[in-house]
Amino acid sequence: MDTSDSEIEFDDKGICNHCRRREKKVADSPFAHSNASRLLETLVSSIRASGKGDYDSIVGLSGGVDSSYATYIAKKTLGLRPLAVHFDNGWNSELAVRNIENIVKKLGIDLHTYVIDWEEFRDIQRAFFRASVIDIEMITDHAILASMYRLADQHGIKYVMSGSNVATETVMPRSWLHMKADLRNLTAIHRRFGSLKIRSFPTMSIWRMAYYHYIRGIHSVSLLNYIQYNKHAAMRTLERELGWEYYGGKHYESLFTRFYQAHILPVKFGVDKRRCHLSDLILNRELTRDEALKSLEEPLYVGGKLEQDQQFVMKKLGFSKEEFENYLHQPPVPHDIFPSHARLANSLIGLRRRFLRKD
Repeated sequence: MDTSDSEIEFDDKGICNHCRRREKKVADSPFAHSNASRLLETLVSSIRASGKGDYDSIVGLSGGVDSSYATYIAKKTLGLRPLAVHFDNGWNSELAVRNIENIVKKLGIDLHTYVIDWEEFRDIQRAFFRASVIDIEMITDHAILASMYRLADQHGIKYVMSGSNVATETVMPRSWLHMKADLRNLTAIHRRFGSLKIRSFPTMSIWRMAYYHYIRGIHSVSLLNYIQYNKHAAMRTLERELGWEYYGGKHYESLFTRFYQAHILPVKFGVDKRRCHLSDLILNRELTRDEALKSLEEPLYVGGKLEQDQQFVMKKLGFSKEEFENYLHQPPVPHDIFPSHARLANSLIGLRRRFLRKD
């Protein structure tokens, strides 16, 4: 990491705030406890007992390594009955689609694909471009959360599982993203810069999320936090067992995400997300610092793929080359310039954690 993270801090030993935060998160995670196996057994028993219908859980599946491995562990290792849910936002790569098909077929699980209304989704994406905010991916992440919880409630499923994990997803500066469940921010940006009404796009406010958690009793489970997760070992298992193929970068199973992370973020926002992704792998002892620094010397795009991706993204979103170039040179705008529930949500989360510690 470097000062492209404007909030990075170092203590008197030269250790940054990301490392300290990761140490705490790892220490608090189920896999780090002395009774880790018992915690996992208790979780699995609760999930099985809650499953009254065809499924006992829902697992989000993008075709990427983390979600694919969480699905594999849920079905193959733990013997659960998950319904795999995939959110198709119109940007899937062929490789991601093929990975998903192989996974559900070889594991023998059902797949529910939520296909978004493209014109509506594109209008929201275009609004985020015009707003010049950093977290354009917030739109997809928000819709994934909303659609999974909605589906869980419809089927009476009490456990929603994901591939999120502290082992390889902790070193992420807060200034590089925005709270995914901030419906107020999303709608404010779209109201200002969009042109279509939001009709079918799945949404979920922080109040709706609280309703799902505390009234409907739906639990969010980061399944990989219950095991010693090693990304490279997981990839080898997926390749061997499920015919899974790697797509070349963190979240690059999405064509838009590849272009967003490899071009938009570095050029417009001065952010190279490889820094935090590689830092996580160093802290997880999967990579040395020298190896990570060497990989940072490699170009984000090779050959003519940048021009190919840019042409594809501009055409699909309906931007001319001039419009897109103007966008890249406009100064970034903080999300909280627009109405937001992020601070309120973080305050409520902090209160909840303090009460839990007291208990």
